[in-house]
Order: sequence, then structure tokens, then C-alpha cells
Amino acid sequence: MAITHTFIDFIPSIFLGCPDTDTELSILPGHELLKKGQGYQAVILTAYGSLAAIFILILITLPSIFLISKTYFLIQRFIPYFLVLISILLISLEKKKLSALLAFSLTGILGYLVLNMEILREPILPLLTGLFGASMLIISIKNKITIPKQEIIKPKINFFKPLIGAVIASPLCSFFPGLGSGQAAIIGNIISKTNQKDFLFLLGATNTLVMGFSFISLYIISRTRTGAAIAIKEIMQTLTPQTLTLILIVVLISGIISFFLTISLTKFFSQKIEKVNYTLLCIITLSILIIITFLISGILGIIILIISTLTGIYCISLGVKKTQMMGCLLVPTILFYLV
Repeated sequence: MAITHTFIDFIPSIFLGCPDTDTELSILPGHELLKKGQGYQAVILTAYGSLAAIFILILITLPSIFLISKTYFLIQRFIPYFLVLISILLISLEKKKLSALLAFSLTGILGYLVLNMEILREPILPLLTGLFGASMLIISIKNKITIPKQEIIKPKINFFKPLIGAVIASPLCSFFPGLGSGQAAIIGNIISKTNQKDFLFLLGATNTLVMGFSFISLYIISRTRTGAAIAIKEIMQTLTPQTLTLILIVVLISGIISFFLTISLTKFFSQKIEKVNYTLLCIITLSILIIITFLISGILGIIILIISTLTGIYCISLGVKKTQMMGCLLVPTILFYLV
């Protein structure tokens, strides 16, 4: 399920919550291509990146186990300082550095307050749903977005440069808390400068590699970085080499199946999206998110959802990358390790 999610998750990410072309929000490469009628190509690029990552993961598992087992416990004490440096780097890459710092700080404060609310069930759900989901949907609803006819054309794919960046950046973000595939992709893009379409390939690769490495980190250092890894730890307590091998086989098989499933689903949605009332689709999606939040986190969760949504809308209006809003997890993590 986890590996399948890293493939298929790009379909709603690209086809839903599309911003208006007149706003600064169109910095998202997948949405830019969707507005040009190339949403199919955008998702397919991520799918090829994820598929390549599956085979890369298998190839580098043994070297990764050796290197990480020798170095992790030596650098463990420097985790908060590493996270601070990464945060500074991500902010410094923005054209609007003060706006990026503001977005990072606001979401960091919000994340710290929400994650320390002991009476709130599943605090991450309303926090991240508001910042990254509901905020984009509301903007799309407000701007009455219309999606043009999508071209069903296989994109030209450059494998080499994006894969180098993904392979170097993904392990770093897999073993340090608070960092995810979005930050890994940005770091990977620094290592291997890519254009718009290559970046989508890079994003797909890092998304799957980060998930794959979460299982490896569970095996090496008994740390869980994803929900799937947590579930495996609860079931099996510790991983044996045989269990890790089985997991990698499952990753390989499910990754190949997910690739073809993603292509099929993307083609279907690309053909139907122009015929759908996009605003109504966003309203229905937003309503489902609100219902899920209420059922899991209650009334307090709805209040947090509203606050985080408003914060997300404001941060997006600043014209900086959405990854700056990951301050909601990075700041609490840094403070946790420092205090």
C-alpha cells in the first residue's frame, strides 16, 4: 500500500487543487503543465521516476546498510543542527527569503502548538490537511479554475541527472526526522540541476526512495520514518535479514504493478477531467476532508483544520514554495532534540 501510494498520490496532487495562472502559486511544476494541457505527462514523469527508484533501491540496499550502520550513531548527536542547516538552505534558495522565513516560522509555531496538544486525537491530520490540502482546494474554488483538454502524449524522459540527485538526497531525508520527499527533491535538484519536467521525474524518484529507505532504516537503526514502517514494527518488533528481503521483493512487485496502474488511471483522469465541473470536484473533495477530520479528530480537529487552512492560504499567497510550510514538522523536531 505504501509503495503504491508513492506512485498514485501524484494523480490527485497534480489534478486537484490547481492554482490560477495569474497567481504566484503556479510555481508548482505539475500544476503548470496541467494548465498547459500536459497533466498526463506530468504524472507519467513522476511514475517513471518512482519505477526507476524501485530498481535503484534494490541495487543500493546492501551498500546503504553498510554505510549507515557505520555512520548513523556517530552523527546522531548532530541531528538538530543538521535540520537547522537544511532549513536555512531551503529558505536561502527562495527569491523571497523574508517571505520564506515568515512562512517557515508561522507554520513552525503552529506545528509546535498543535503537536503538543495532548487532548487532540491525531493532530497531524488536521494540521497537514489544512496547510497542504484544504488551502489549495479553497484557492481553486475561489478562482473558478477551468482545466483545458489534456494531451495523452508520452513525455521525453531524462533519467540520468534526476536519478543522481535522488539517490544522494533521499537517504539523507530518510534517516533524519522532519524531512520528507519534498525537501529531498529540492536538495536533489541542487545536486543535479534539472528543468521543469526532469524535476517531476526527480520528485517521483525521491518520493519512492524515501519510502523504501524507511524500511531500511527500520532494519538498521530501528527508527520509523513512515506510517508503513511503524505498522511493520508493531507487527514484527524487529526485522531480520530474511524479512527485509521479503519486504524488498514486495516493494519490487508492487512497484511494477503500481507503475502500470498509474499510467492507466492517469489516462482515464486526463480524458475525463475537462468534462468535470472542476470547482464542484474541489468542493466535494474538501467536504470529504472535513468529514474525515471530524470523525477522527473531533470538533477540536475541525478548529485546527480551519486555523491551519487559513495559515496555508496566507503562506501560499507569499509566493514561496509549499515546502516552507514543512516548518510545521521541522521546528517541533528541532526543538525536541535540542531540549
